Amino acid sequence: MIDPRAKRTRSRCPRRSYVDTSVVSKTDRLGRRTGPRRKYVVAETLRILEETRRPGASIAEVARAHGINANVVFGWRRHAQRGLLRAESAESTPLLPVKVESPTLLPTVKASCVPKAAPASREHGVIEIEFAGGIHMRLQGAVDALLLKRVLKALRRQ
Repeated sequence: MIDPRAKRTRSRCPRRSYVDTSVVSKTDRLGRRTGPRRKYVVAETLRILEETRRPGASIAEVARAHGINANVVFGWRRHAQRGLLRAESAESTPLLPVKVESPTLLPTVKASCVPKAAPASREHGVIEIEFAGGIHMRLQGAVDALLLKRVLKALRRQ
């Protein structure tokens, strides 16, 4: 808080206290802050929220003490109440040992030298189905899946 005996060079706010405008940040011509957003570590966020939960603590004062807008802290509280803000534990992301070696050059084969695979033949194959009631069904060659589905559906109805 600024000393009330200080020279009055700035306008006063309605509660008769001075507004601190000493923080300088880059803004565009419309007054919006430019540049990357600040990112906070979850542990730091939880520590600041814990300060706001102390008896008699003011969220605005705690936020100001850490150089954060009070609305950001209120947003963190909302996230914490909904269970969206949790401490990251080291147990949740285990690290595995990695050994970096020099790259190994493997022999390559030109694409033109690779023999082409023979296309799969759909003309060979037999499907035999024997239903209760003496109905026997035998399908040879290429079988259309949609047609087979319709035939089986019709046979189930009988």
